[in-house]
Amino acid sequence: METVPLTELCDNAQLNKFHKRLVVYSAGGPFLDGYVMGMIGIALVQITPYMGLSLFWEGMVGAGTLVGMFFGGFLGGLFTDKYGRQLLYSIDLIALALFSLAQFWAETGLYLFICRLLLGVAVGADYPIATALLAEFTPKKYRGPFIGLLEAMWFVGASCAYIVGELMLNTGPEAWRWMLASAVIPAVVFLFIRRHTPESPLWLSQKGRFVEACAVLKLVYDKNVSLTDLQGLVKKSARVSVWQMFHSGYGARMLFITVFWTCAVVPLFAVYSFAPKIMVALGISGNLGNAGSAVMTIIFMLGCFLSLQLINKMGRRSLLLHSFFWSAVALTLLSIFSNAPPYVIFLLFSMYALCTSGSQNLQFVYPNELFPTEIRASAVGLASSLTRIGAAIGTYLVPLALARLNIQVTMMIAACITMLGFAVSLKMAPETAHCSLEETSRCFEDTDCLLDGSSCPLVEGCGLAKGTDPTDSRMA
Repeated sequence: METVPLTELCDNAQLNKFHKRLVVYSAGGPFLDGYVMGMIGIALVQITPYMGLSLFWEGMVGAGTLVGMFFGGFLGGLFTDKYGRQLLYSIDLIALALFSLAQFWAETGLYLFICRLLLGVAVGADYPIATALLAEFTPKKYRGPFIGLLEAMWFVGASCAYIVGELMLNTGPEAWRWMLASAVIPAVVFLFIRRHTPESPLWLSQKGRFVEACAVLKLVYDKNVSLTDLQGLVKKSARVSVWQMFHSGYGARMLFITVFWTCAVVPLFAVYSFAPKIMVALGISGNLGNAGSAVMTIIFMLGCFLSLQLINKMGRRSLLLHSFFWSAVALTLLSIFSNAPPYVIFLLFSMYALCTSGSQNLQFVYPNELFPTEIRASAVGLASSLTRIGAAIGTYLVPLALARLNIQVTMMIAACITMLGFAVSLKMAPETAHCSLEETSRCFEDTDCLLDGSSCPLVEGCGLAKGTDPTDSRMA
């Protein structure tokens, strides 16, 4: 009797309480990322005059976390694939809490930039750890929504940051110290609830640690899998090395993920890091501007939760295309009508916030589905790192663009970047909604494994192919 791969066993398991708890545990990294990124935008309102920051240091402080995530994502992915998901699952949160607290004593732009840099390393390391662990435990039916939920938690964190920041902003000229250090509280909470998370049975099996994998399968799925049976469930194939992310079919997949992820986060991070300044440039200042930034963040969060309902129904590809297309439309309209009344500006920002949610939610889904267990965390980490280059540059340039260009040009540049994401996704985005991890991550060196499905053996297995795009006249 032919046995199914171990990935199939996990993909077809029944959803249980452990899966629901795991998605909460895994949400810690994205929540804290959104919190620290959202908080700096408000804190800079006080930090800039307090420290007398130049445009250079203002941009460096705003982009510091993103620069750190470049190193943290890639290194975290490599260490996670080598040493396991569970070990680093807690270590990175300890580092995040310490670096958040260290910001309290900042007196110069350089010191604060270093703290933000190290904070970014810790946040970036959590992405490949948490998403790989969640992808390898979660049943196929819930994989997309659960992994997508992690990105939605980014906006929950950012929303909390705006609420906390607004409450603390008027408590004194140095309230920014407490605002930045406040991230230590959720970091400690998530550290505590993660402490008993088991290791991934897929990773344990790939490392030949079958006894431990059997114990985890019994704990999580209540399945008594014998050592002999488990060895038979593990797919016997050529080992996939980290270097294969850069060539053959996996190289094409990494190119697609890096480009679409970058095009999605550059406008988003630029807006979040300097939302109050952008509101001022659009003619909305004072308490109204800060309130507008907070409301916009909440709308971003609601949009992400809405797109989670569509991630299986519409499919990954169609959701991604619609998200990019209508986000670009919203940013273009913001550029054209930048002198419109405040309610029009809020309406257009709300449109962007709702529409961009699809491309945000899929940033963790695609890399976890398109790469195998051996290099899954490394792929997520590398993609996260590469995308932070563009995001960091974009965030650094926002205050310069607002000062030396104008808001119309700045918004139009954001729209062009978003449209580039649409064009690349239209050419390369696959559909993986109904595939198992075994099917989506399979690739062969003797083919090009094109993402459009034209020569990928994956097409026969699960229908990895193009879907519907928003320019198709058949869509009513």
